[in-house]
Amino acid sequence: MPLPYVGGAAPRQQVTSIVFTSNESPPSEPIPFHHEMAQVPKFPEHLMFFCDIPSARGGETPIAYSPMIYNRISEALPEFVQKLEEKQIRYIRVLPNGDDPQSAIGRGWQSTYQTEDRDYAEKVCHEQGTDCEWLDDGCLKTTTKVLPAIRLDERTGKKTWFNSIVAAYMGWSDKRNNGKKAVTFADGELMNEEYIHRCAAILDESSVSFTWKKGDVLLIDNRQVLHARKSFEPPRRILAALFQ
Repeated sequence: MPLPYVGGAAPRQQVTSIVFTSNESPPSEPIPFHHEMAQVPKFPEHLMFFCDIPSARGGETPIAYSPMIYNRISEALPEFVQKLEEKQIRYIRVLPNGDDPQSAIGRGWQSTYQTEDRDYAEKVCHEQGTDCEWLDDGCLKTTTKVLPAIRLDERTGKKTWFNSIVAAYMGWSDKRNNGKKAVTFADGELMNEEYIHRCAAILDESSVSFTWKKGDVLLIDNRQVLHARKSFEPPRRILAALFQ
């Protein structure tokens, strides 16, 4: 069943009712590893990508097996992982008033919640368990409900590194947001920067990169696989659809 992109941070363009462009953040900026929409309660189970225009240079999609990532980070940083499992996490983000194409997280609150109505945007936030606050400049500050950083995939009995911690900490920075405060423990405690960079290194070391050719299709099990994006030389056009 197709799933709309409601609550995601990435700037995208709608192509059809269920198809949109992949993250259109600045091509010079890589997108760190994440599970798609890990910051909302209703995340897609599967992602489908289609290559319309491959980049002449760069633009690969690295992927990593989440249970393996969980195991490797647990071995390297056992106390950090235990703390994540015990405390859980929140994501904090200020959504611009209108899309900001210069930001990797520049999806405005109107696009994020698919409305021009502030009351409706608040309603969607509350349905997702997200606290929201309107700022004087028309931007919307959101703080998610407490979410797990580690999930058990009941199909396999394996724990997964199901979060966007590295992506938020290292990639959610712009003129409205500070990535170091974009993801915290549930009680508001900030995370150790050294640990985040170690997690990022483990993800990079444990990944393989999918190099796009025109017409390629990539189907991802979002419950088991993290993905990222390398910087690239435009043009590049990848289409995406989400499924529940």
